[in-house]
Amino acid sequence: MLTHHRKLALLGLAMLVLLNGLPFDALAHGISEADRQRMLSGGYLQYVGLGATHMLTGYDHLLFLFGVVFFLTSFKEVAKFVTVFTLGHCITLVLATYFKITWNYYLIDAVIAISVIYKGFDNNGGFQKYFQMNSPNLLAAVFGFGLLHGFGLSTRLQQLPLGDDGVAMLIRILSFNLGVEIGQIAALAGMVALLAFWRHRPSFGRFSFAANLGLIFAGVLLLLMQLHGYQHDADPNSFRFAQEEHRHVHDDMEIEKTADPSRDSLD
Repeated sequence: MLTHHRKLALLGLAMLVLLNGLPFDALAHGISEADRQRMLSGGYLQYVGLGATHMLTGYDHLLFLFGVVFFLTSFKEVAKFVTVFTLGHCITLVLATYFKITWNYYLIDAVIAISVIYKGFDNNGGFQKYFQMNSPNLLAAVFGFGLLHGFGLSTRLQQLPLGDDGVAMLIRILSFNLGVEIGQIAALAGMVALLAFWRHRPSFGRFSFAANLGLIFAGVLLLLMQLHGYQHDADPNSFRFAQEEHRHVHDDMEIEKTADPSRDSLD
């Protein structure tokens, strides 16, 4: 029989393997060159579709939302918290994009990863267990993190050709935001349905702690990956051979091969 701690360790390992198997670009959920080119000639519906797709592939956003609704049992409670989160990310998505306020998106996504860690920690009673205090106001926390998530979405949207005309640009921003909301509703419908079904099973009580520990593991991994991406972005030469050095390595290999008859005989 597996002990409780071994089960938690295996869950954490499974989360690491799962997320490590995903391509880095998917975890970063950035705007691809194909998306940029498509938007050059695309209409407003293209921005709606891109917003929906971006939300549905935004693992950090979805993990945070999963943590928010994990213990909510009524439609009223789900609607309240989701509305507050939506209000938060709409404010920064629209305003930051329209006024071209931006920051390094790897660092923003790193802080968003911390929001995932925070929610898993809070769901598992971390504030009560380790700080002997009540959890911070959840509505205020969700609203604050909503602002942060919207800023992250804005940094990606600003990579697209939004144009110089103020009205047209605003419509494109609102179209993207509408798509984000559609994607969020679709994702939440699946999450809430899954949790409602699971909540009435005996395993929910046994594994809810482990599931939220999985959120923490996933958040830590996403945080490390975003910080790694930031290092690549800030100092790319420290992660690869300089071109001249790389050429010398190949020259040395050719010299060694020519000087060793046994190597030549293998060709």
